[in-house]
This record gives sequence, C-alpha cells and structure tokens, in this order.
Amino acid sequence: MKVIIAGGGTGGHLFPGIAIAEEFLRKDQTSSILFVGTKRGLEKRVLGNMGFNLCTLDVEGIKGRGIAKALGAILKIPRSLVESYRLISAFCPDIVIGVGGYASGPAVMTARLMGIKTAIAEQNALPGITNRILGRIVDRIFLTFPETRRWFPEEKIIASGNPVRAAFLTGIGEAEKRAGKFTLLIFGGSQGAHSINLAVLDSLPYLENIKDKLKVIHQTGSADLDSIVHHYQFREMDAEVLPFIMDMARAFRSADLLICRAGATSIAEITASGKASVLIPFPHAVNDHQTKNAEALVKAGAAVMIIEKDVSGKTLAETIEKFYRHPELIREMEARSASLGNVRAAADIVDACIELATLRNL
Repeated sequence: MKVIIAGGGTGGHLFPGIAIAEEFLRKDQTSSILFVGTKRGLEKRVLGNMGFNLCTLDVEGIKGRGIAKALGAILKIPRSLVESYRLISAFCPDIVIGVGGYASGPAVMTARLMGIKTAIAEQNALPGITNRILGRIVDRIFLTFPETRRWFPEEKIIASGNPVRAAFLTGIGEAEKRAGKFTLLIFGGSQGAHSINLAVLDSLPYLENIKDKLKVIHQTGSADLDSIVHHYQFREMDAEVLPFIMDMARAFRSADLLICRAGATSIAEITASGKASVLIPFPHAVNDHQTKNAEALVKAGAAVMIIEKDVSGKTLAETIEKFYRHPELIREMEARSASLGNVRAAADIVDACIELATLRNL
C-alpha cells in the first residue's frame, strides 16, 4: 500500500503517526509511507533518523495568534492546498491519514477532493477545530476516548485507542535497571516543560542523602539545557541531560519512575510499557484534559498526580524518596499501569485502513 500520514508539529501528534507507519510496514514491508508536515515541527528532526520520507507544507496555525499572524496564516491556505495537490498527485496514495497538526488539514482535505480514501486519528478527549472540520468529510475517524464520540458522525467512528510506537511494546517487563541505581526519567513533552525543570532543580537539595543511589535521565528542551546541566554538575549527581531524547523507549526501559506531563500520547506510552509515574498535568491544556488523563491512572492505582500549583522541590523530593525506599509500590503501580495499556491500537487502525483502501480498489 501507499500511505500518506499528514500532521505532526508536536510529539503528541507525530508519534501516533509513526506508530501507524510502523504497523503498515510490519504487515507489509513493501508498503510505501510518506509523511506530510511542516519545516518547523518536530517531524523534521525525527523522521529522517527513522528512515521515513517527509514532504513539508508552508502552513501555520490560526487560533490564538493575533490578527496579523492569523491573517498571514489564512493567506497561506490556498498555497498549501496547491502544494498538497502536487505531492498527492506525485505519490498516488491509497489512503491519507491525518494525525493532527497544521499540515493535517490541507493534506486530508485535498485528498478527499481528489477522491482518495481519508481518515483522521484524534488523540484527545476534546478534538481540535481542524479535526472537527475534517470529521465531516473523511471516511473513518479513530478515537482514543469514548467521550469524543459526540463531536463526530457515529457511523464513521472506530474506538481504536491511541497507537504506540513498536519500540514501547518490546522488552516490556525487562528489569535491566534493577541491579543499578534508582533511575528517574523526567520529561515535559518534546519541547520540555520549564515548570517541571524548575521543580526538579528545587528538589535536588532535599535529595542529598540519597543522591549517590540515584540516576537521572532528563529531557529538558533546549531553553533550559545549560542551566540544568550546571545544577546537576554542581550537586555531583549522575545525570544524563538532553534537550530531546530520540530513543524514548530505551529511556522508558531504563527508568524505575517517570516524572512527566499527562498528554494523551504520553499516557498511552506509559500504560503500554507498564511504567510507574508521577504525573504533573499541564494546567493550561484545553478543558484541563491532562488532569483528566492523570486522574484515570490515579484512580486505577497506576500513578500519582501532583497538581502544578502544588509542586515544590520539597514535595517532589519526598515523593521520589518514598518510591526509592518502597520498591514494592513501584511494582504494584507497574502492574496496574500495564493493565490499562492498549497494545492493539495501531494494528486496529491499520486493519481498518487496509479494508477502507481495498474497498476503493474493488
């Protein structure tokens, strides 16, 4: 099959797209995959390293950007549709799948106008405006959360769950880190999270008594990198500090405890991998959906949550030390986290897409 996966910008959109691409190739190694994104998104940095081809559109977001920038973004829409037509005509896909992000809209809409089968994957409980519009015209809609159904035509919906990259599904339960130090994996999304970074720095003095027993893997984003490296060095701590972690699945396998945001894709990866986590939801997420994501894991005993306004260095350090001193709590959380994981999401999406594309060719 020939498949276009359109969207990206952030890991929350891009990584489910990669999971879908991997599953197409797992089912049929002769499948041809083309990603369509933007030059400014995460996809430009990630996809080349993974061997996937990327074409970019000159398209920007409109919402919340001020009148001048919004007008500029609107004026780019006609060109992005023409660019989409050219690349779709050249590639001749059997299906175009939108995974969210700025490039998803023009690519999926153009494919629909060209008579090509189309689908979208919505990772969040509250869909963005682009997917709400596309939901009216695409052939299939893949949802993560049941409550998202109200936004879309029921006959198009498949409740697939959020697809997770294959690397997170290999080596589940491996204990490669158990014989070493208690390892923390800290990340705030693909761009980092300044408030989490600051809370971690503030926690370091309170961890002095166990610092020799700890190893930290910390994805900081680029803005805070130098400062955080300096603080770990000053405290003489064993820390691997990176602006972006390319092999996040390896970092997951190395970690005893995750400290992170609660975006839909992170939650899917955490539960598919069966990891214990301390979740600090992003407080400004639309409809506070990250808090709802975290609450679901907390209710199941699979995670603990600290509301951002309540995060302090002392609170965070006390939480870390509690889990360090009580590994049985980690094991219990891991088991409950794994029980929530959906490892079939990518396969279910790809099966439905193959069926859809086959219908076109009959």
